[in-house]
Amino acid sequence: MPDETEKALAADWIGVCRRAADRISAMFGERPTTGERESGTERGAGGDRTLVIDSLAETAVFEELEALHAGGCDFTVISEERGTVVFGDGTSNVRVVVDPIDGSLNAKRLIPTYSLSIAVAAGETMEDVGFAYVRDFGTGEEFTARREQGAELNGEPLEPEEADSKLEVVGFESARPEWVAPVAAQLEGKVYRLRMVGTIAVSLCYVAAARFDGMVTTGVCRSVDAAAGQLIAREAGAFVDFLKHGGIEAPLDLDARYRMVAARAPEHLETLVSALVAGRPQGD
Repeated sequence: MPDETEKALAADWIGVCRRAADRISAMFGERPTTGERESGTERGAGGDRTLVIDSLAETAVFEELEALHAGGCDFTVISEERGTVVFGDGTSNVRVVVDPIDGSLNAKRLIPTYSLSIAVAAGETMEDVGFAYVRDFGTGEEFTARREQGAELNGEPLEPEEADSKLEVVGFESARPEWVAPVAAQLEGKVYRLRMVGTIAVSLCYVAAARFDGMVTTGVCRSVDAAAGQLIAREAGAFVDFLKHGGIEAPLDLDARYRMVAARAPEHLETLVSALVAGRPQGD
């Protein structure tokens, strides 16, 4: 690994993430109503509507990244709103995958589950992610992970737990009714309850924390939604599959779209993958 890549990966990423998260949290406090949060209708690079809160949150993240770059670290940022932004001469292998607000609709409507998601990778696929950070602004919980070093919740290790024999609670994301219904029908008699929290990053963290036994994206997701959460889940002992991408070899670029499944046991992962494929065979 080139020295510059090692230097970038060894940077104070937890500090960058925490400072950005604190600034975003303060921004929400200054805009406590839906009316103050919903203005803005431009399209971001990811294709979704950009709210004023999305833009302000991304600015907070980018200002922290700019300060890190000024200290000598080069990297390429893949962001929900601004797209791909190169810091340096473009030769660095390091990718920083950012979703300033995963769950913008929740944030706008004052539903208290939305998050900052940041992943740092030494390459171009999910498998290359080496550091992950998710801050749930509703609970204030902080999920982190480093590859082959485990995952943590608020600084305490998330120890892998033995999975239940049954799928008691499964999270559904990308929750348009016409996408959910056919997949849910495939799980009749196999899952006790479904939960929809409205942020892929947090759903993956709930799998990591054994709050969910598994989760599926009934529609397609992007790298900005899943890059951080998938490492946190895997480092906590869960299993993740990006369909048609060799498990965790899905690309980190913003154009890629894929359906994803996570579960705390391989047999549960197989059950959820089968339901997703049967329920939405043309979903990719």
